[in-house]
Amino acid sequence: MRFSKKSDYALRALLTLAAADSKQPMSIRKIATHNDIPYRFLQQIVLELRDKGWVATHAGRDGGLTLSKPPDTIQMGDIVRHFDGVLAPMGCVSTTHYQPCSQEKVCRFRRTLLEIRNHTAMLMDKTSLAMLVRDKPLTREEVFTESFVDGAGI
Repeated sequence: MRFSKKSDYALRALLTLAAADSKQPMSIRKIATHNDIPYRFLQQIVLELRDKGWVATHAGRDGGLTLSKPPDTIQMGDIVRHFDGVLAPMGCVSTTHYQPCSQEKVCRFRRTLLEIRNHTAMLMDKTSLAMLVRDKPLTREEVFTESFVDGAGI
């Protein structure tokens, strides 16, 4: 599974608002700059975030964005599904974007892909913005632990 830029940027923007924990609106430009997101692209994403009811937009000189729901009620899985449509690694194990495969009856790795889909969905569905804000950022060392070097364990 690979996130689209829209999912990535939407999560960054929502987490910035959740971490700010303020009723004061934050400008789209400030969110874009803080998260290294192209401003015009973020403007498009914000329209979708607003339509989904995750953010409120406030006009005026001191306007901007605020979360329109508590951060513990916005789940990572909902955000990614909205922007990417699917959490399954392949169409043959997707419930929403199922694509038949000629090898389904004999495929030996499809079950593993289904488990990956189920585990990914379960983890993202139980992870709220509030939980993500409380987590500390992942370090480079954690990504490149010895068990994952040179493709081992990946």
